[in-house]
Amino acid sequence: MIDRYTYPEMAEIWSDDARLALWVKIEIEVVRAWVELGRVPESALAVIEKKAAVDTERMKEIEEATHHDVIAFLTTLGESIGPEARYIHLGMTSSDILDTATGAQIGRAGRLLLDELDGLVDLVKTLAIKHEKTPIVGRTHGVHAEPMSLGLKFAYWWDELGRAGDMLAVAVGAAAVGKISGAVGTYANLDPRIEGRVCRDLGIHPAEISNQIVSRDRHARYLSALATLGSVIARQALEIRLLARTETSEILEGFGRKQKGSSAMPHKRNPIKCEQMCGLARLLRANAAAGLENIELWHERDISHSSVERIILPDSSIIAHYMVKRFASVVSGLDIRPDAMLRNLESSRGLFASGTVLTLLVEAGLPRDDAYEIVQSAAMRARTGGTPFRDEIGKSGRVHELLSDKALDDALGLERHMDGTRAVFERLGFFREDEECGQC
Repeated sequence: MIDRYTYPEMAEIWSDDARLALWVKIEIEVVRAWVELGRVPESALAVIEKKAAVDTERMKEIEEATHHDVIAFLTTLGESIGPEARYIHLGMTSSDILDTATGAQIGRAGRLLLDELDGLVDLVKTLAIKHEKTPIVGRTHGVHAEPMSLGLKFAYWWDELGRAGDMLAVAVGAAAVGKISGAVGTYANLDPRIEGRVCRDLGIHPAEISNQIVSRDRHARYLSALATLGSVIARQALEIRLLARTETSEILEGFGRKQKGSSAMPHKRNPIKCEQMCGLARLLRANAAAGLENIELWHERDISHSSVERIILPDSSIIAHYMVKRFASVVSGLDIRPDAMLRNLESSRGLFASGTVLTLLVEAGLPRDDAYEIVQSAAMRARTGGTPFRDEIGKSGRVHELLSDKALDDALGLERHMDGTRAVFERLGFFREDEECGQC
């Protein structure tokens, strides 16, 4: 992934140096396990631990001739160790170190991602609680619907992000596995105890079963979880973009004092970070599709997945990490404008109350179709003529027979649209039913 969308802590996990260091560690730990099993002299382990090193330039040189990165690695590793190198890679196949190292990288990347996501989730929850009683118009099909709490909108985000995090945690657990089971997973030249010991040392689990490789549905699941997380963030970023439009101006990205929006139009204040989120999510979805393609391999393994994984596993991890951190900075710096929300809400001149009036008329005994016709006619007149909905609905003699002026006035109030938010917050576990919200 290009530096523009990369934070160093995630890039380090997927760096060549980190990967080679894992390969060396795996080889050493396998030797250590053989020593414990009495199959390799302890003196050899001491030499290997002391001398094991990889000359990356030498490794590249060897790979150019062999066209095999693991053989190039083992050759240069052996050159650094000397005669005791005969105990390196004992009974193993290339994928024993490749897949086990990849599992360790996924485990580390997943933990970093989930830690960052926890911070984002907390930021969104804080906004939800803070704006429990802040009214904003709900929109369906891009059109004004009924009022809602802005806090409820943020709580919906919190719930989405939480599910994406749960999905990611499960996927990381499934993909952060290793295998040291030999050429086709039979342990023909290995002891199964070696696999368990080495994986535990790396902080991962051994795959319950493997052939020459770990099954790629595990990796596809991880990539799909990253794509889901990215899509959730992109959906929320899109919501900010829509609310930031000039004619809406309800929630805007923060804007730095020296920031510029356009080379030609100095007035511009564009939601560029949120647009970036929507774009990067497309890469995550594309990479997830490639991961699904990698599941189908010939027999116990072919190499068609290898070139793809060298790109999609690091890139998707890096992109998802960037998106979580970047979106957290967006959320923490949002320019939230309750006055604009109220102004936009009132711009429909009370049309948002149509559903409430319909319900009241039905409850008062009017057939639903008749009630709908009365309310819709009044609403269309209000939209066309620019008159308040309260005035138009008040012209109906049938409405006057069934509803009092107080009932109509109450129908246009915002309280009923805010009151249900507390029950949702309690269900989500934001606070206990008997606990008052100190930030409300």
